[in-house]
Amino acid sequence: MKLANSVLAVAVAIASLGLAVSAKADTVNARCAVYPKGSNRATSSSPCTFSQRQGVVGIQLQNGRRYDLRPVGSQPGNYRDQNGRAAYRQGGLGERGQIYRLANESIFVYWDTASSGQGSGNTTGGSAAPPDAGTTVFRLRDLVGARAGQAENTIRQRGYRFVKTDPPAANAVYSYWLEGRTNYCVTIRTEQGRYQSIAYTGSPLDCQK
Repeated sequence: MKLANSVLAVAVAIASLGLAVSAKADTVNARCAVYPKGSNRATSSSPCTFSQRQGVVGIQLQNGRRYDLRPVGSQPGNYRDQNGRAAYRQGGLGERGQIYRLANESIFVYWDTASSGQGSGNTTGGSAAPPDAGTTVFRLRDLVGARAGQAENTIRQRGYRFVKTDPPAANAVYSYWLEGRTNYCVTIRTEQGRYQSIAYTGSPLDCQK
């Protein structure tokens, strides 16, 4: 009986160790920038942890706030948050990280735990380093709120080339454009036929078809 109990104890210890190693393997330190819905300026940018287990994504911010996103449907990148609201993963950071669009905010997860900022404030795109993802495109800022169909010619006249449009998600449509002078990738979010934001994506990979 004592031998059986000893074997059981060893088995439990090994199993616990395996679980601990597994948990550590799929949780990484990152840096998260949080943008309110419709805003191109982050309200916070701080260290965070990112985890993914069996498709379930967990984002833990330094201030204690946590997001748990469970995959839904057959299309990858579609989720429900802990409150049952729709959320989805969007391209835009390439190998630098991932973007998650939630009901009331967007979370940019950067794998580099150092500050993700490579520029500050609005920019014309002429700086030596690429602008932050989510930074408003200075030369197009006056078109935010414009009707999409009427403003496209203006965007082209200002030196931007249309690349592609993602399938609609969460009542929004995201289109991608290349800035002619810098080759930076720009994303335009359209809701109800009007431009809601025009911002740099932070990665040229988003502008590949």
